[in-house]
Amino acid sequence: MDEKIAEIRKEYSYKALVESEVEADPIKQFNIWWQDALEAKIAEINAMTVATASSDGMPSARTMLLKGFSEKGFVFFTNYESYKGQQLAENPKACLVFFWKELERQVRITGLIEKTSDDENNTYFQSRPKASQVGAVASPQSQVIDSRDWLDERYKKAGALGRLSCKACYY
Repeated sequence: MDEKIAEIRKEYSYKALVESEVEADPIKQFNIWWQDALEAKIAEINAMTVATASSDGMPSARTMLLKGFSEKGFVFFTNYESYKGQQLAENPKACLVFFWKELERQVRITGLIEKTSDDENNTYFQSRPKASQVGAVASPQSQVIDSRDWLDERYKKAGALGRLSCKACYY
């Protein structure tokens, strides 16, 4: 079986990376590639792998959604109490990887993570669909729960609340 896996191969030839054509500013370069990806109508263009590591160096990766980027950096949101939130609190370094197969391109971004402001967090949280807000408040991220019924009950109670807020929930 392993031999067949090793035989899987694709030659990548869509575009070459030419150093003289690359912007010196990495954010400007990312924006050029982002525009290329938008024009290519890539599904889930903002999906990225976020890799973190605990203080003892144990790595972890998961797929998340980019919510914005600027000269200040790249923005994503996660619950502080999730496994990745805990890892980022212990070790505020991460790597983001975008894989845009249609363009035969991947982009890797490595750096320090900082929490967004309370205003940014609240604005993002309030922009989410109501069911998503309720789920975020009801679910104890990365924790073992007693049962699906327990989670459903928490979801129902959170859904009965008026305007929801998730204080200190996001990076």
